[in-house]
Amino acid sequence: MTEKTQENKGQAFLEVEHLSVSFTQYDKGTKRRNLQVIHDISLSLNQGEILAVIGASGSGKSLLAHSIMGILPTNAVTGGTIKFNGQILDQNKKEELRGKEIALIPQSVSYLDPMMNVKSQIESPLYKKDKKTGFVNMLLKKFQLEQKVGDQYPFELSGGMARRVLISTAITSGAKLIIADEPTPGMHESVVQETLKSFKQMALRGCAVLMITHDIDLAFSIADKVAVFCDGKVVSIEETKNFVCHPELLNSAYSRALWHALPQNGFYVEKGKSYNGDISDSEETLKAIRQRKEAV
Repeated sequence: MTEKTQENKGQAFLEVEHLSVSFTQYDKGTKRRNLQVIHDISLSLNQGEILAVIGASGSGKSLLAHSIMGILPTNAVTGGTIKFNGQILDQNKKEELRGKEIALIPQSVSYLDPMMNVKSQIESPLYKKDKKTGFVNMLLKKFQLEQKVGDQYPFELSGGMARRVLISTAITSGAKLIIADEPTPGMHESVVQETLKSFKQMALRGCAVLMITHDIDLAFSIADKVAVFCDGKVVSIEETKNFVCHPELLNSAYSRALWHALPQNGFYVEKGKSYNGDISDSEETLKAIRQRKEAV
């Protein structure tokens, strides 16, 4: 880590304060209702830091990413504030910074332009001097894509190949905030590791990385902190080391339940337990934690 990166690490690059998201829907003819899906979310991401966001499907993880990028559908209603590098992000500012200072690696591969070949999409943010140095070919090789892939179009790519192209476009964007929404499904393990290595290198250069993932172990291997989502809320923000070594120090019952449900921790699940708004531990969970501490 360079001296400059060490100096900047810890400065808030992204601040989400009391974010709420709801959708206006029509129910039973002309009767309109608001469906709230994100409730009062607050979190921050520092320069040079990797924050993993984990949680069940439908917990609001991707909506957080789309809120930051300003790409929510037109029937979305938002509240709260989002700041980037100290500036409040209104819709105009989001559009100004999108793809330049803030880059999204989307979950859906349909975000690739169907009318552009792979090489053109990867190199579009680059300066002319970088295009001449073969930087695109280097990225193709880095992510185990043959050189001929550069001349192909999105419809000719597999899902895993398309994800590697999306990651490459984020790298060439030069963005200071990278939001990666489920970036690794469909990839070979060696490519997954190369992707994680790229995220770490970005962080070392002073970028902030927000990685949304269902793969909890993947999050543990790369993140400085982990934000745990449940039912549209941030249940807790945890130090990664506590998930790995000190589950008794995790801040919420839901986080501890996730830890106990991991394969390496015995797949322990308390049947019938609901964690909606409940951060207290049951006696069964407390007993399991005590047994873990005694074993260590």
